[in-house]
Amino acid sequence: MKQFDVPAMVEADPEANATDLLIDRVAATPDRALFALPTADGGWSDVTASQFLDQVKALAKGFVASGIEPGDKIGLMSKTRYEWTLIDFAAWFAGAVLVPVYETSAPSQILWNLTDSGAVAMITENPDHFARFDEIHADAPLVRSVWQIGLGDLDKLVAAGKDVTDEEIERRRNLATGKDLATLIYTSGTTGKPKGCIITHSNFVELSRNAQKAIPEVVNPESTTLLFITLAHIFARFISVLSVHGGVKVGHQPDTKLLLPSMGSFKPTFLLAVPRVFEKVYNSSEQKAESGGKGKIFRKAADVAIAHSKALDAGHVPLGLKLQFALFDRLVLSKIRAALGGNVKYAVSGSAPLGLRLGHFYRSLGLTILEGYGLTETTAPVSVNVPSNFKIGKVGPPLPGVSVRIAEDGEIQVKGVCVFDGYWNNEEATKETFDGEWFKTGDIGEFDEDGYLVITGRKKELIVTAGGKNVAPATLEDPIRANPIIGQVIVVGDQKPFISALITLDEEMLPVWLNNNGLDGGMSVADAAKHPKVIAEVQSAVDAANSRVSRAESIRKFQILEADLTEASGHLTPKLSIKRNVILKDFSGEIESLYEGSPTTEGVSLNH
Repeated sequence: MKQFDVPAMVEADPEANATDLLIDRVAATPDRALFALPTADGGWSDVTASQFLDQVKALAKGFVASGIEPGDKIGLMSKTRYEWTLIDFAAWFAGAVLVPVYETSAPSQILWNLTDSGAVAMITENPDHFARFDEIHADAPLVRSVWQIGLGDLDKLVAAGKDVTDEEIERRRNLATGKDLATLIYTSGTTGKPKGCIITHSNFVELSRNAQKAIPEVVNPESTTLLFITLAHIFARFISVLSVHGGVKVGHQPDTKLLLPSMGSFKPTFLLAVPRVFEKVYNSSEQKAESGGKGKIFRKAADVAIAHSKALDAGHVPLGLKLQFALFDRLVLSKIRAALGGNVKYAVSGSAPLGLRLGHFYRSLGLTILEGYGLTETTAPVSVNVPSNFKIGKVGPPLPGVSVRIAEDGEIQVKGVCVFDGYWNNEEATKETFDGEWFKTGDIGEFDEDGYLVITGRKKELIVTAGGKNVAPATLEDPIRANPIIGQVIVVGDQKPFISALITLDEEMLPVWLNNNGLDGGMSVADAAKHPKVIAEVQSAVDAANSRVSRAESIRKFQILEADLTEASGHLTPKLSIKRNVILKDFSGEIESLYEGSPTTEGVSLNH
């Protein structure tokens, strides 16, 4: 069993809670901007650390005046916006606990989060969120207070709390110690009922303090970031808390269609994203170049950029490559850099593997993508690449204060400052997921000689073919999904004679690709799925992925589905991971059709 332990860089303070992060920040830089709010003219208006603290206290007083007691749970259903973090800290200052609800949740999911947690209040953002909550309100009798951000209810709370004293807020904010519950975050539930993860104040405090020391180049008062990932997810939630601790100026843009204009005006120095975002930026840049007759130049620029990054890793960039790179950097890469705001130096990427090609491409763009690894149960990061020694294709060493070991069966197990305190109201699940102090992640991985972690798959997702071959789906799925027209890939073949795949088309990129390839951009997804040119493009992506694996692991057949898989269809989680079990069940007929007759040796698209 291999194990790497990284000692904490900051001495633990068991009495500290998350409110201390804000108090310390205001003491250090009271007049520096901690947030920026979008203005009507497309600009941004700064909110200083001390202004934020004043607003937090005022809203906390409103919660107190409305009857919120220490330990009470408050549900919050809202897109990513400034008020999300304002409510988060105000709840802590009032002694309360936030229970996030994904803004895409169905009424039944909202009901589960509120009733399982015992929430006594609910905050929604808009009429649509309220309507979904209202559908189940009668079944959640403990919820006695309901507020809507869009109706100005936060201002009404502030007005109602004007007679609550500063002393009462100070008393309440100091009630929680490190071991106490800071938030309940429900897993997005790829299988069964979502489980409430008990995240403590120490999880936030110790992890923030140590993570900042691990990546000071990224997290410091000169840094800015634009959050667009949902704050209901632990990834963005932790970064928002870390940013308060580190003095990073944060802006918000929940609408990904407005992301590029917002980045142009906000000019962040680092981004938080999932690999799909980096794939989309690359693919849309390529297709835009293609439609302008410059596709070949773009692809040559990309190849040179990747070769340049690999040469940097090797320790020597030949003169010819250096000159080529300088030319393509000016012609192509600088334009992508400008579209990202011009100031982005770093990105933190998680939730899925980025892929070597994209890692090298963006590195030559001047954007160092620091891949990390973690789960809801680990308050987001277990490990992250460090700027001074980052390795493309790996998820970095454990963070300070974290230990990681690889069990005999390859499972990654974790202990330390990031590990949660178990599942809410679910002792059985908690026992199952711990081996003593060690949290069993369910992921498979290995270390390199420097203690950098490589994720190779999910324990539960390993496919065992009828011939006994073990196949990790991600090895095939990730490279195929990098193709511009492909939306999702689900590799199948458990107890079957060979490996197959279900593939969907990316509805956003498809029309551009069709136009660029002499086809009708208005073609429906269902028609495109049957078109020979589209099938050939998918086949080429499958062939490229197959070239990386043995014959027994390669995809022999695939079927292009006639609609994309979405969160709304129930097939993706809010962080856009596939719900593999749901897909296998819903498309069991399509999967069976792939295995009718004798095994084939060539990739074939089967469409109804």
